[in-house]
Amino acid sequence: MPASLLGVYVSVPFCRSKCTYCNFASGVYPASEQQRYVDRVLQDLTDAGAWSSHLGVNLPRDVDTVYLGGGTPTLLRPDLIRRLFAGLRAEFALDPQAEITVECAPGQLADETLAALVEAGVNRISLGVQSFIDREARETGRLHCRAVVMDDLTRLRAAGIANLNVDLIAGLPGQTFASWDESLSVLIDCGLPHASVYMLEVDEDSRLGREMIKGGTRYRAELVPTDEAIARMYETAIERLAEAGIEQYEISNFARPGFRSRHNLRYWERRPYLGLGLDASSALQGEDSFVLRTTTTDDLRAYLEHSEAPETAWLSPDRQHEEAWFLGLRLNGGVEIAAMESEFGPERVRPALDVAQRLAADGLLSLDGTRVRLTRQGRLLSNDVFQEFLGLETGVR
Repeated sequence: MPASLLGVYVSVPFCRSKCTYCNFASGVYPASEQQRYVDRVLQDLTDAGAWSSHLGVNLPRDVDTVYLGGGTPTLLRPDLIRRLFAGLRAEFALDPQAEITVECAPGQLADETLAALVEAGVNRISLGVQSFIDREARETGRLHCRAVVMDDLTRLRAAGIANLNVDLIAGLPGQTFASWDESLSVLIDCGLPHASVYMLEVDEDSRLGREMIKGGTRYRAELVPTDEAIARMYETAIERLAEAGIEQYEISNFARPGFRSRHNLRYWERRPYLGLGLDASSALQGEDSFVLRTTTTDDLRAYLEHSEAPETAWLSPDRQHEEAWFLGLRLNGGVEIAAMESEFGPERVRPALDVAQRLAADGLLSLDGTRVRLTRQGRLLSNDVFQEFLGLETGVR
């Protein structure tokens, strides 16, 4: 993990409505809490140096990626957005070419907010569209329609922000192959440089998940496509986006040349990042080859009142080795064997290569002597593949 550049993630949990499938630490919180929340994040920014020094971890001062996720960060008042970025620049040195991303829900980007984002140096926007079919979006709790998305894209480009991402979800209730194909067509016709395509994963902590578990019909739970249908939709997306020049580079992410998400890549490549805000995680290099992982509480009141300390865990080289496999395999480029052996030693890597050989025989991985990659089938069963790399008996002390 040693690196001289840092990524900063800021969680902004405020939403206008809660999507039926969502299990993130976000909600419809009072707007009056926004100032308290930004005050707390700014305090964490100020304290980050002393906190990292006390724990004996390396906190780089030079930042090359910033990501505001949520929730809906663009619900923050413009003055709070300005304060947040001013605080970030006061504590860290932002690279002039830094990638600065903000997530946005379509139809929730006021002109004054857009102006504040541009003033703050934001140069990448990720729009949570999920579906270009108005009915599908509406029935999952989204508040936009296709026309609103198109208007937002026009406004963002006019403001000088051309590095744009759109999220789509395969498997929404009532979604059909025809409606999915239409969403893909609209996305492609927009000429976007980046797209994220997720297969619906129904979580028991979401409203939709709870309804599906009990066999109910609220939120059209009974109309969620089968796993087989969702997999076919995902494969269709891979094919159609590739034909349009938007190549897959990670399980859920696709980009034109030069537009891969630099911030998200740092997670998969295990480079250091500082997480601020509700339910935010950090990963920083410590001493003796250990990495510190911290995660803040997902309870807004507890976060604002400082009543719950972040969870902390020191990742041993064995645990880092496991993460290197399941994070690296998310990327289409896969895992480079020589790099793994250089970082962790051949003895530690050998049991993982045995697992890889077995999974290759099952058609889930491919090995060419230098790299290990997920196959197409492996991407569909990626969670099962990753599980195989946990708890490896390396015999290394």
